[in-house]
Amino acid sequence: MDYQLLASSPLFHGTTPEEIETMLSCLKAKERNFSKNTFFYRAGEQVHELGLVLSGSVSIESDDLWGGHTILDRVGPGRVFAETYACIPGEALMVNVVAMEVASVLFLDVRSMLQTCTSACSCHQKIIYNLLTIATQKNLTLSRRSLHTVPKTIRARLLSYLSFQALQQGRRDFYIPFYRQQLADYLNVDRSALSAELGKM
Repeated sequence: MDYQLLASSPLFHGTTPEEIETMLSCLKAKERNFSKNTFFYRAGEQVHELGLVLSGSVSIESDDLWGGHTILDRVGPGRVFAETYACIPGEALMVNVVAMEVASVLFLDVRSMLQTCTSACSCHQKIIYNLLTIATQKNLTLSRRSLHTVPKTIRARLLSYLSFQALQQGRRDFYIPFYRQQLADYLNVDRSALSAELGKM
């Protein structure tokens, strides 16, 4: 287990590798490996564990009844997924979670996370605080995506997304985390129309 990676992740922010090693048994940690395009979770399932990506990346996706496909987020090493659903008992997932590449994921029991231990240790309190912070940041991410998909034209959506990336990375030359089909899914547009617009731009 890479305790340094875990210590640098938002979930374990403010804790040491030694403290994390002690906590993992309390949180019923399980490490699992997945091949590309493997589904971790499917819409309709109920979960009580969150996933923390150790390596590779996963995609949070939504599919509708008519075959429409939307990418909501990409989750890389150190970041978590399914935490909101795991915190609400009985709440069914509205999304799929899929490996974008070969990935290793650490699953942690959220019920154990939210119930403070008898000694009310500071480490446990930090994890609860960090989990709340992560959930808040995810809300902001979804809000940003909705801002990028509000414009009516493909060009306006592209400009909204690319402008945000440039500002976030602080430069005019930058990388984005999607290839063309994924970008089309994220912006909720047709890939061919997106390609044509990129060509014009």
